[in-house]
Amino acid sequence: MTGTVPNASWQPAPDSGITIREVAANGMTFEVAEAGSGDHLVLCLHGFPELNFSWRYQMPLLASMGYRVWAPNQRGYGASSRPAGVEAYRADRIVEDAAALFDASGAKKLTLMAHDWGGAIAWMFAIWKKRPVERLVVMNLPHPACFAEALKHGPQRKRSWYIAFFQLPRLPEWAMRRNDARGIREAFRGMAVDKSRFPRDVLDVYAKAALRPGALTAMINWYRAAVRNRSAMDIGDGKVDVPTLIVWGEEDKALGLETLDGTERYVRDLTIRRLPGVSHWVQQEAPEAVNAIVEEWLPRA
Repeated sequence: MTGTVPNASWQPAPDSGITIREVAANGMTFEVAEAGSGDHLVLCLHGFPELNFSWRYQMPLLASMGYRVWAPNQRGYGASSRPAGVEAYRADRIVEDAAALFDASGAKKLTLMAHDWGGAIAWMFAIWKKRPVERLVVMNLPHPACFAEALKHGPQRKRSWYIAFFQLPRLPEWAMRRNDARGIREAFRGMAVDKSRFPRDVLDVYAKAALRPGALTAMINWYRAAVRNRSAMDIGDGKVDVPTLIVWGEEDKALGLETLDGTERYVRDLTIRRLPGVSHWVQQEAPEAVNAIVEEWLPRA
């Protein structure tokens, strides 16, 4: 089920307590960053155009709190499996990946922590009750029903212009790939408020992963599949019955604060923590603040 990853997307610092391994799940192989031990797994799901690397600041904290932490590179990313075709990136299939990873871990309890696209997967996982979830932590990704409501109005439609752009064939890949993946680099640096958090060596990790053969097409196919297969994202009444923490960087250029409106209608036990002056890349740009929030809200394992 597991093994080393000779072509890992990044090398954790020796003193981080993080290792990289291969995990077979749902008929594929995932590049998983791991820290800690025990029967309570925190599964950390990254977004676009990120990697498990985006959780490098949270993983040691969670391990110190007694959790076992897995942060996979999701399908299409890094050294994880990259199935061909848009249909392979339907949201329901990616949710199944998360469930299968939990099963492969052998853990008895599950907490989900997620950001951006990973947040969408985590919301659906909890709504659909794919596996019992103890707690849900979502960073800068609104409840799907609240996002759908916001998309009916001009401000969020304008912010989400890139979703339509990503429906085009080949052009998005070319735009993101050119000039040593400048589009990937600018996604981070351009949106970040504290740009010092994204020095060249950090941007290199993301750029090199995106430049792997077929990676950009796979990453963008998440968006193509979402538009073409909306039924695969049907959330029914959208109810979430587990304690939920939303951490939100207020200077998010992709998602407006209004996308949080009405969340309490769907989440029974909801905590929202907003961080002013912080961008969409909240857990990387403000790791100290995010970790303090997580440590206060999440009980020790």
